[in-house]
Amino acid sequence: MKAVFIIGAGLLLPVLAGRPARAQWAVYDGANHVENVLIAARELQQVNQEAQSLLNEATMLANQARNLASLPYSTLATLEQSIAQTQQLLGQAQGMTYSTTSIDQAFSGTYPAALASPTSASQMQGDAQTRWQNARAAYQDSLRVQAGVVGNLDGTRDQVTGLVSSSQSAEGALQAQQSGNQLAALQTRQLADLTATSAAMARAQALEGARQVEAEEQARAQLTNFLNYGTGYQPGSAQMFH
Repeated sequence: MKAVFIIGAGLLLPVLAGRPARAQWAVYDGANHVENVLIAARELQQVNQEAQSLLNEATMLANQARNLASLPYSTLATLEQSIAQTQQLLGQAQGMTYSTTSIDQAFSGTYPAALASPTSASQMQGDAQTRWQNARAAYQDSLRVQAGVVGNLDGTRDQVTGLVSSSQSAEGALQAQQSGNQLAALQTRQLADLTATSAAMARAQALEGARQVEAEEQARAQLTNFLNYGTGYQPGSAQMFH
C-alpha cells in the first residue's frame, strides 16, 4: 500500500504542477462550522424568547384593557328617578308636613298641651276638625307612599335581572366591580323606600295618637266648663203683680 501511495503521489504531482496558479482547493473547517451553527441556534433562541416576551406583553395589555372596560349596562338613572319619585311623594304630605317648624307651630296651636278655660265651643269644634283632617290626610299620604314603593318593585326586578346578567358576562374586574356597585345601590334604594314607608306610617300613627290625646284634653276642658257653673242659684225678691 505504501508503494501504491507513493506511485499515486508521484502521478498526482505533475498534474498539480500543470494546473493554473489561480485554481485552489476548498477546505472544510468542521470546528468553524459547528461554532457557526451554535451561534445561529443561540440567535434563534434569543429571537424566540423576545417573540414570547412580546406575546406575553400583548396578552397582559389585552387583559388590562378588559379589566378597565366599563360596564355597558347601567341602572343609576333609573335608581335616581325612583328615589326622586319617593321624595316627591313625601314632599306632598298634607297638613302637618315633615318639618320641625310645621310640627312646632301645629302643636302650639292645634295640639296645645292644655286647653284654655273657658274655650268657646266653636273654637273647640274647629280645632277638633283640623286634628281629624290631619290624621286622615296622614293615612292617605302613607298609602300613597306605599303605593309608590310597590310600583317600584317591577322596575327593581328588571334591574336585578339585568345586573346579574351583566355580572355573569363581565369581561374584566372593572365590569364585575361596577355591577356589584350597582347592585349595592339598588339595595340602598330599597332601604330608602322602606325608610320612606316607615316614616309615612309612623307619621300617620303619631297624628292619630295626637288627635286622641287632644280629644281627651278637650273632653276634660268641656267637663270643667260644664261643672264650672259659678256660685249657683242666689235667691232674690221678685214682684209678681203691679
